[in-house]
Formats: sequence, C-alpha cells, structure tokens
Amino acid sequence: MGQSLTMTPQLQQAIRLLQLSALDLQQEIQDTLYENPMLELIEASQNEETGDHISIEDQEAAAELDPSALAAQDAERVIGAETDVPDVHAELAQPLGEEMPVDSSWEDVYSNSGSLPTSDSDYDPMLNRSEDLTLIDHLLWQLNLTPMADSDRLIARCLIDAIDPSGLLTQSTEEIWHSLIDPTMDIEDQISHEDVDAVLLRVQTFDPIGVAARSVQECLLLQLAQLDPDTRWLPEARLLINHYTDLLAAKDFGTLQRKTKLSEPELINVMALLRTLNPRPGSIIERGSNDYIVPDVVVRQFEGRWLVELNSDAAPNIRINPFYENLAKQTTNTNDRTYMRNNLQDARWFLKSLQTRHDTLLRVASKIVEVQRGFLEYGPQAMKPLILAEIAEAVELHESTISRVTNHKYMATPRGVFELKYFFSSHVGTTSGGEVSSIAIRALIQQLTAQENPKKPLSDSKIAAILKEQKINVARRTVAKYRESLAIPSSSERKQRI
Repeated sequence: MGQSLTMTPQLQQAIRLLQLSALDLQQEIQDTLYENPMLELIEASQNEETGDHISIEDQEAAAELDPSALAAQDAERVIGAETDVPDVHAELAQPLGEEMPVDSSWEDVYSNSGSLPTSDSDYDPMLNRSEDLTLIDHLLWQLNLTPMADSDRLIARCLIDAIDPSGLLTQSTEEIWHSLIDPTMDIEDQISHEDVDAVLLRVQTFDPIGVAARSVQECLLLQLAQLDPDTRWLPEARLLINHYTDLLAAKDFGTLQRKTKLSEPELINVMALLRTLNPRPGSIIERGSNDYIVPDVVVRQFEGRWLVELNSDAAPNIRINPFYENLAKQTTNTNDRTYMRNNLQDARWFLKSLQTRHDTLLRVASKIVEVQRGFLEYGPQAMKPLILAEIAEAVELHESTISRVTNHKYMATPRGVFELKYFFSSHVGTTSGGEVSSIAIRALIQQLTAQENPKKPLSDSKIAAILKEQKINVARRTVAKYRESLAIPSSSERKQRI
C-alpha cells in the first residue's frame, strides 16, 4: 500500500494550455478543431444573436462542471481606487466575417496555370513582396527594370550576390571578374575587368544610395555625390572623408582642426552634414524577419480607472456543435456512440481548460496592474519591486502556476507591449528603509545619461552618487552592470568634443 500523486490527462491538458503563448494557443485550437468533430467555430452572426463567447450552454448535462461557474465565462477586472476588484464582461471571441456570395468561380476568370518563371530573368521579387523583403530582392527588382545587355546583366547579378545585408560589397571586382571567366569561350568574347567596373558603377546608382560600395569610405562618398552641388559644407565633408577617415573614427577633432584649418564652429557644421549619411545603407531594407507578438491582455484607462481585459483577437471563438451533441445521445450503434461520446467529453474538458486559462490569466494580470499602477501612470521610474510569490499569495495560486501564466504572455498598455515577466524585478534598499525596483533604477540611469552634458558625461561613480542623493543605495559596479544591460557606452565612449 502506498500513496502517489498522479496527474490526470485533463489536468495535464489544463497545465499545457496555461503555458501556451497566444500564437501557440491559436494553433492548438486549430489542431483540436481538426481532430475533434464535436467542436466548431462560432460564426459572427451566431455570436451576435447569442452574445456568447465560448458557448457550452447545452453541454453541461453530462459533464462534471459547475454551471454557475461556467455561466460567467468571460471576465474583465477594473483596477481603481477601490480595494475590491469588480468583474466586468470582456470579450474573448474573434468575430469571423461572413463570406461574400459569388456566382462564378476563380477559374472562370483566370487560368489555373500557376506556373513558375522559366528563367531567372522572369523572376520579379517585388511581385511576391512580403514583410521579409531582403536587400538582394530589392536590388534584383531594380535590375529587372534597368535596360541592360545580357552579359552586363550577368555581371550585375554576380555583383548583387556579393553584397552583404549592410549594403557593402564583400568581394573585390577582380575576384568577381575571375569567377565570370569561361575557359570554353574565345578571348574576344570573354568579359573584361573594365566591364565589371562599368556595371558596378550602374549598380551603385540603385536604391538605397551608397549600396555596392567597396568600403565605408566609398559608401559615404557615393551618398555625398547624390547631394546638390550647392550644399553647404559639401567640399569640406568630401575632404574629411577622402583624407581623414582615421581621425574621424578616432574622434580626434583637435588634430582635424589643425590639419583642415577649420574652426570649431565650421567643424561642427561639417560633422552635422556627415551625420546625415548612413554607413550601412542596406539596413534600411534588410531588417530581418519580423517577430509578431499577440498580446493576451489589454490594459486601458477609462474614467480614471484601469481596465484589464482579455484580448478578443487572441483566440478563435469555439463551441460544441449542438447537432453532433444531440446525435451522440440518439445514435444506437455502439461503436459510433462510444466514439462520439469520447469526443464530446474531450471537447468539454478542452473548453473547461480553455476557460480556466482565461480566468487565471485575467486574475494574475489584474493583480499585476493593481500593484504596478504607478508604472502605467508615471513610467518605469515608478515601477515597484515584485516577485512571483507575492502575486501567488494574492491570487491564492501556486508560484509555479504564476510562472507558467507569465511566461510568453504579453500585456498591451498605453506605454507599449510588455511581457508579464517584465513587471517582476529584484529590489535595492534605500536609506529610509524602503525598496526600489531594479527596473526603476535602470530607468533613472537612462534618464541621467540622456540629460547629461555630452562634453562631460557622467561616470558610473557620479551616477551612483546622484542616486545616493535620492536615497537609493547602489554601488558603482551595480550602476555599471545596469548601464551595460541598457547598451549605454561608458563615459569615455559617450564623450563628444564636437
């Protein structure tokens, strides 16, 4: 005889749904709809008539569920001046638009031959443009619009293939020329090095300006060449780029003034023109893949109070199909009845687990907003120290449950979209015996460095002294750690003489 703790499949399902992000939850619901014929999406017209969100109104008869608890399916909590947090109705459904009736098929208008381009010259990347458009796609699109001989087009494609995401050429023209030599061709028909240089000049006229440059120096000169010849300080800017790039990189403005005979105000104007240039022009186009975040919770202010509600677009609106539910009760075939009742029970548990996830997430998010109300009203400087155990005690849940709820869950606020874990941070003591959140200290460091004199930036010791004046006990090495986490350079690197 012995005792052991066993997790039922239903409990495992509830825990798994609890830790899914919004995008993963959408995929999980779609997979469940595909596997379980008892579940169906609620159409927009049905949703308007019934006003339900996750409708399980007729399904409780055979399930061990609490009807009174399921009647309040969705919830919205308001964080205000009152101690009690009232519940308000919040939509969880994502309305699905009705399809427009048509009297003809697609094939009646367009042919069904979705053939691919037969050659590289037929490929137009801009016709298949997506959010992840690369610099190479952008340059190939311009190449296809540029009248050019076949041999020159081949050279241009090789040049474009040798361009990195920043827009610079990664190979020399000599290396590209050697790669284009065909031993089977006659000498007079071979591509010359001059041909490569000539095509390179044409590619360098493509957008963005400065692309296909062989060095940062050439990239900046190409951008200066596109400016109006009457641009103020243009000759001085070319002089600095042509002869003094090493001094510019070292920020040795004193030597620059002596060698160029420019006064400090003149050098400041030249530097202002140079700062308008982009040494990595490809970064304008090449932004990499986009990571999409679907917030699980939305926070907004209404009549001086903070409303916390679940995002209605975070998950599809589903319910048990009433026709199949009745069919499961009426069927006489043993195998069919067993199959349909098993699916019906799984559907009920899935809906219950989904509702439990929504309720738990809303409770935790509401308590976080209640604690961090100062952050919503005044910014990161007002962030309070918070740990998982405090929220777990407040909502009467286990700390591991709070960890699952806050992992990969996002909250949309007037100050931006934040992961729920963002609101939890360690604390630093104050001289008065209080506590200050590490996030608030980082915000103060960022504010101090943003307001400092560029010619006399604040050192870590000076920042620590300023924080101590505000009764925040922070060591210099702690300031350095927080500063580095914010990607703020050291005081010597932030110093600007011009």
